[in-house]
Amino acid sequence: MEHQRPKIVDVARLAGVSTATVSRVLSNPQVVSAETRRLVEEAIRQTGYRLNLAARNLRHRRTGGVVALVPNLSNPFFSQILAGIASVLAPAGYNLLVADTRAEGGESLLAYAEPSRADGLIVLDGSLPAEGLSRRVPVVLACEWIPGLAAPRVKIDNRQGAVMAVEHLIELGHTRIAHVAGPPGNVLSEARLAGTEQALAAHGLPAPRVFPGDFTLESGRRAGAEWLAVPRAERPTAVFLASDAMACGFIGEVQHHGITVPRDVSVMGFDDIELVAHMTPPLSTIRQPREAIGRHAAQRLLDRIAGDDRADDTVLPVELVRRGSTGIVAETPV
Repeated sequence: MEHQRPKIVDVARLAGVSTATVSRVLSNPQVVSAETRRLVEEAIRQTGYRLNLAARNLRHRRTGGVVALVPNLSNPFFSQILAGIASVLAPAGYNLLVADTRAEGGESLLAYAEPSRADGLIVLDGSLPAEGLSRRVPVVLACEWIPGLAAPRVKIDNRQGAVMAVEHLIELGHTRIAHVAGPPGNVLSEARLAGTEQALAAHGLPAPRVFPGDFTLESGRRAGAEWLAVPRAERPTAVFLASDAMACGFIGEVQHHGITVPRDVSVMGFDDIELVAHMTPPLSTIRQPREAIGRHAAQRLLDRIAGDDRADDTVLPVELVRRGSTGIVAETPV
């Protein structure tokens, strides 16, 4: 004779709590004490209880899914953020779906904001229209933000991160410092350019020579070619790029033309994606706490789904990472 499938009441009895407490541990664990969660999780393990997600979602008129809207899935920057999001959503019984906002667009993207498609959205693209995302499902903004959209924002202080990067270069003796910007109109691009200008002005140095970019490897390569085209006596001795991907492209281009980093030019990135510690030379950069950004964004979304309507900001700290791509200014221009 087959054993009966364990029920939630069996878990509650073994853990010494109510069935409502077991339900809270499964659907909204942040409201339950650590000790109670431990007791319930151990009881679940012993009984072999499995939550019937389909039944729960049908009962609460939920889909059981959360969608992350990402501007470019090929960008390795997003991998740790998505891992952080999943680490919080999975224990709460939600599946994470990911959509590339560059591959999809218009109505197909806005369809994700319908309650029939998702229980909530985590938006990592600040170029999306606020009116298409508001008043449909709970929304949390991560990394980038959308002016006019009242939603929690999980981000870093991009301006201060840029200040830290440029001050590091100034401490090494550089006075001609260039900046490779992100996409025009992007909130991150604007904040990092503003921080660059702020740091230079605070030290009485001229405004930066700005090369255009779009956060991609190829735009960094193009910036390297533009830097090489500057007369040698006028070349910036240090370049701060608004993303690590652009810094990689820049270094590859100038090295291809016989330039040595950092002897001939110091290069500073932003993000601290995994591969930059293994480059030659390893890249100095500003580290974003990417997994923590994902975890905080997912937790705020769970709070929103549970009825917390605060549109607050969570600002996480960044860290200056000194590696081999930055050094003291050369005595003679290359």
